[in-house]
Amino acid sequence: MTVSKQETMKPTTKQKIMSGALAGVLMTSLGVAAPMVAMTQTANAAPADSLQAAKRLNRLLTNTKSMSADFSQTTKGANSGTFKGSMSVQRPNNFRWETKSPSQQLIVANGSTMWVYDKDLEQATKQTVDSQVGNTPALLLSGDPNKIAQNFKITQPYANKNYYVLYPKASDASFKNLSMSFSGGKPVMMVLNDNLGQTTSIKFSNIKLNPNLGNGQFKFTPPKGVDVINQ
Repeated sequence: MTVSKQETMKPTTKQKIMSGALAGVLMTSLGVAAPMVAMTQTANAAPADSLQAAKRLNRLLTNTKSMSADFSQTTKGANSGTFKGSMSVQRPNNFRWETKSPSQQLIVANGSTMWVYDKDLEQATKQTVDSQVGNTPALLLSGDPNKIAQNFKITQPYANKNYYVLYPKASDASFKNLSMSFSGGKPVMMVLNDNLGQTTSIKFSNIKLNPNLGNGQFKFTPPKGVDVINQ
């Protein structure tokens, strides 16, 4: 593997880490029928106030203990491309995001450590998860819904639609905003706008709510011969 190829692929890897973690945020927060009530509360397109929006999102987070789904992720910008794969999440702090095409990459996090394994590069990166929720999307999987409102401005642009937009309060956050769309109590799409001017859209399918997930899929051991990078 030449250096030039590694340099070319690194931005895409970072992009997939970010969107993967944010997808996990969505997967932990969706799949509850309660917010559907909000769709019939108002007939106009007025936005919900921030407190009400936060309560609705908090309710979603509280009721979903685990989730698995397939995903299709498309990025527009400097690192344009479409990736497909599967993901699963289980509270507290267990997360798995596996890209299967057109390349293979695995992201596994358990709350304190995140592994990123790129099969093509024969490289595994070990990262310590930041302790500040506002600094990294992955920590929205902390299992404490109350931290969401503390670290993000939560908006619901239309009170009669299950659509939320989150703005990180931290000045050094890695993304500008994240929008979440729901249908029938299940995730439909998430759109991430990052600080590089890129827009990443993630669509979900074959969703399973609160499945029994084995702890083994949230553990990772680098294969023999793989370069390990500690960050």
